[in-house]
Amino acid sequence: MNAHSRPADPKKLIKGATGDWEVVIGLEIHAQVTSNAKLFSGSSTAFGGEPNAHVSLVDAAMPGMLPVINEECVRQAVRTGLGLNAQINHRSVFDRKNYFYPDLPQGYQISQYKHPIVGEGEIAVDLSPTEQITVGIERLHLEQDAGKSMHDQHPTMSFVDLNRSGVALMEIVSKPDLRSADEAKAYVSKLRTILRYIGSCDGDMEKGNLRADVNVSVRKPGEPFGTRCEIKNVNSIRFIGQAVEVEARRQIGILEDGGSIDQETRLYDPGKGETRSMRSKEEAHDYRYFPDPDLLPLEFDDAFVDDLKQHLPELPDAKKARFIAEYGLSPYDASVLVAERDQADYFEAVAKGRDGKAAANWVINELFGRLNKEGKEVSTSPVSAAQLGGLVDLIGEGVISGKIAKDLFEILWTEGGDPREIVEARGMKQVTDTGAIEKAVDEIIAANPDKVEQVKAKPTMLGWFVGQAMKASGGKANPQALNEILKAKLGIE
Repeated sequence: MNAHSRPADPKKLIKGATGDWEVVIGLEIHAQVTSNAKLFSGSSTAFGGEPNAHVSLVDAAMPGMLPVINEECVRQAVRTGLGLNAQINHRSVFDRKNYFYPDLPQGYQISQYKHPIVGEGEIAVDLSPTEQITVGIERLHLEQDAGKSMHDQHPTMSFVDLNRSGVALMEIVSKPDLRSADEAKAYVSKLRTILRYIGSCDGDMEKGNLRADVNVSVRKPGEPFGTRCEIKNVNSIRFIGQAVEVEARRQIGILEDGGSIDQETRLYDPGKGETRSMRSKEEAHDYRYFPDPDLLPLEFDDAFVDDLKQHLPELPDAKKARFIAEYGLSPYDASVLVAERDQADYFEAVAKGRDGKAAANWVINELFGRLNKEGKEVSTSPVSAAQLGGLVDLIGEGVISGKIAKDLFEILWTEGGDPREIVEARGMKQVTDTGAIEKAVDEIIAANPDKVEQVKAKPTMLGWFVGQAMKASGGKANPQALNEILKAKLGIE
């Protein structure tokens, strides 16, 4: 269901002094395209070079220099469009968007206006295991990034670093379909996951490779859209959520005091928890768009698109559906596993030919929990998928209990080694020899006649006996065998 026709959800409304308000959010995501060279020049896109080290004559806008389109950037944009279930436009046009800024040497940005490379699409976003929304994509277009002004290098002068100037960006514009800060955050997370699966953007927000302009307006439920303000360049998912909350409350306060909202561009200050005005909002005509005379319209055929489509990886939604069907996972576990491609690959390596639920349990709870705690990624995990798979096998075969498995996991994490060999060498096998278990049980029963009386009246006391017998066996008694023997000896059904 499209959010335009979505009835207002009472849970997502914001309480004001004069009643409930609905916040309406649209996002423009600027994603840096993964490619070795810039959009119209051969300069490197590597991060962190010396200032102005990756600048060609084209990037510096020297007279007479002509842009030449980088085909890899076009491929990445089309692949992303396919990942967003979007219309791919076989003909698109590059326009000049004119504005003066010190770090934009040409005095215009080459972008796309009326004829973008990708048209309408949509993304399914999970808000919880039971709630999903569909967010419409308005368009995706290619444009160049600007350079960077640095104001902290000199007391009276600003310096300009043009390393980013001309780097390819995909601007992905959503429809105004989002209705809460949580929806906005979930949407950006999902979009980032898709981009990272496809490999068209690394999604690194700390380096500025994924930034969001957040459009926020408020209205009484059922009324037309209000006047929106755009919060520029928000560079973390957490800050996007905060900026929405803060800006929505600011607008509600103004409207409830009888004021009106000015359409403007604002900045979010996370330190102060407020948005502040940057400039009044420009309209498209202020930029004097016109087709770039140095660039022919960009045209490609069905074969170009079909080839890219065939080589797309399995995307998160398809992977999630397959994990649920193939491994019997819950929707929640499946969505945790597919959130990153390398996490999903790790899980599959553990689960192949094994009990999927057990594998998911160990990957999510033990492995991810530990990686999280130590600030590591799956790619740097001390426990390999093969080692964890071996551990799951040992539990499945009844060689070790779940409790012993936790000790084994600890050994694998700190020392490494082959799980089966460790269990052999350190005598960690659980005891399934019923004779040995019976002997321990007989001793406990003989030593505790009072407890034996109690357990007959109150069968829940059985846990005490299980605990004692486990202790006696050093935690190695097979819990199932132990339970059966205890029940038989104590005459409990």
